[in-house]
Amino acid sequence: MPEFLLKRWHGYHIIALFAVAFIFIGILTIYQWIIGLLGFLSLGILLFYTIQARNLYKRDIEEYISTLTYRVNKAGEEAVTKLPIGILLYNEEKIIQWANPMVNSIIEEDCIGSSISKIAVELADAIESGQNEVSIQIGENVFRTNFRRDERLIYFFDITEETKVKKLYEKEQTVIAIIYLDNYDEVTQGMEDQIRSKLMSQVTSSLNSWSKEHGVFLRRTSSDRFLAIFHQEILEKIEETKFDLLDEVREATAREKIPITLSIGVGSGQGSLQELGILAQSSLDLALGRGGDQVAIKQKNGKVRFYGGKSNAVEKRTRVRARVISHAIRDFILESDRVMIMGHISPDMDAIGAAIGVLKLAELNGKEGYIILDRNNISRDVRKLMEEVEKHDRLWAHFITPEEALEEVTPNTLLVVVDTHKPSLVIEPKLLDKIDRVIVLDHHRRGEEFIDEAVLVYMEPYASSTSELVTELLEYQPKQTKLDLLEATALLAGIIVDTKSFAVRTGSRTFDAASYLRSKGADTHLVQNLLKQDLDQYIKRSRLIESAHIYRNGIAIAKGNPDEVCSQVLIAQAADTLLSMNDVVASFVISKRKDGATSISARSLSDVNVQLIMEMLDGGGHLTNAATQLGDVSLDEAERLLMEKIDQYFEGGREE
Repeated sequence: MPEFLLKRWHGYHIIALFAVAFIFIGILTIYQWIIGLLGFLSLGILLFYTIQARNLYKRDIEEYISTLTYRVNKAGEEAVTKLPIGILLYNEEKIIQWANPMVNSIIEEDCIGSSISKIAVELADAIESGQNEVSIQIGENVFRTNFRRDERLIYFFDITEETKVKKLYEKEQTVIAIIYLDNYDEVTQGMEDQIRSKLMSQVTSSLNSWSKEHGVFLRRTSSDRFLAIFHQEILEKIEETKFDLLDEVREATAREKIPITLSIGVGSGQGSLQELGILAQSSLDLALGRGGDQVAIKQKNGKVRFYGGKSNAVEKRTRVRARVISHAIRDFILESDRVMIMGHISPDMDAIGAAIGVLKLAELNGKEGYIILDRNNISRDVRKLMEEVEKHDRLWAHFITPEEALEEVTPNTLLVVVDTHKPSLVIEPKLLDKIDRVIVLDHHRRGEEFIDEAVLVYMEPYASSTSELVTELLEYQPKQTKLDLLEATALLAGIIVDTKSFAVRTGSRTFDAASYLRSKGADTHLVQNLLKQDLDQYIKRSRLIESAHIYRNGIAIAKGNPDEVCSQVLIAQAADTLLSMNDVVASFVISKRKDGATSISARSLSDVNVQLIMEMLDGGGHLTNAATQLGDVSLDEAERLLMEKIDQYFEGGREE
């Protein structure tokens, strides 16, 4: 029963008792008037004191309520004026109408009548954008602000200590790094023990000095690996030096005429030691896949930063590995009922040549192979090659469209992706989801985007081209390889195009592959005819070159006419020509393509890592040869973005 009903019930009860007593005494008075009179007197006295007690109780209740009301009002006033929470009222024009003392103490002056932006510009922006909460810094303090838009009210909560604790926690997070000596086994093979010991002593000395300087725990785990453990704060300081340890070791070993470089994989961010170790190993694999001599820093959230990568990848693949891969591919082909071969969008001569080589691998092992090609999206030189292929009835019968490929897929189909490892760049991405077994053959430096769950990956950034890799795979097939003239010529054309006629990224294995193809009947005259330029294309390229200007540090940037479209090959040729000019160490050419995208082609002489710059713009490639497509972006905007990323490159590091 509610309290007020109980109190009312007790009042009625007392009145009833007095009524009963009055009736009883009245009846008693009839018979004993003296006793009755005394009874009435006693009842009156009792009634008087009862009323007095009730009035006193009522007064106490009223006094208690009055005191409680005062205390509640006082507490509310104290909360508004003295609690460490800022309260601010503003009008529709974002002018401060009232603020409690906490807000005034924040800005150390009376703010009434001023604009909210006087406290912090972020507040006005948050109100404008409709945010409900934003953190701001005023002086040395940090505040979290909550908005009540209906009342035009802002609360300020001081989170300075919370922010300091959070930063301290972040600075003390554990970081694990794996340091790997590139080419150690290859370089020291056959080396005298005394020279090997001297070399390792020099490298170890550099690593120990670096670890002591930065407070890093360093331990050697094998002949070519070191484990480093440190804090996030130390990592940030090391990043400020752009990992100059790479340069120090490279220069020290270069003086000894021994090309040893470092690759470092770093795992950072929140996570267990096991997770950080896995991140570090994954980062090292990524750094090595990109050619080594660089640092990859990977966080649990997937972000990656790169440093270094200033030197060309040193050839270190072996013929043993090529033979093993060749036999492994043969086994996968034999286990399949058909082989699909796919390159990248707008395939170049290397992609088509490598695809024809893989088609030959399938044929040698008695399986049907099909090359996927979109005839509406190929370059001029590839179109010339396809005209020759159309005359070759047997070869032409194995070219199909992406739509036909999707219809021909069976549960036991093998897909071979050549000249790319990025799912977003393949001709038909749906095939990657539809086919379970995928093989990747590529010569580009590995990027963060990668085809998931490939059954076999043969990526060699030390090779000149994918056509070179496929040629070696053909050499090591158990059955004797019989290449006809067009097949051998297509592979040789792929090598010649990617090496700029054996001028760049050329190793001894490149010439071996070319020699093998030449012995199989590759026609160099046909290659020259395929790579011939039209006069109008030559004039377009000259106009691109004419627009070039030097931006900084010997970097040439050329920008085409917004109303004129150029092929990707033409843009690349213009970048190559610019690089041949005096005092130019890197060249970038920007132009519109026929598909409406804005393309940037980049070249360098290895002093500038154009791969890193292009990756900042979602592209990729090699240290000396890279490109990107920016979609529907104006040429002026593309040039602005490019110069911004060039500046960022010279400041060191990047984040993805």
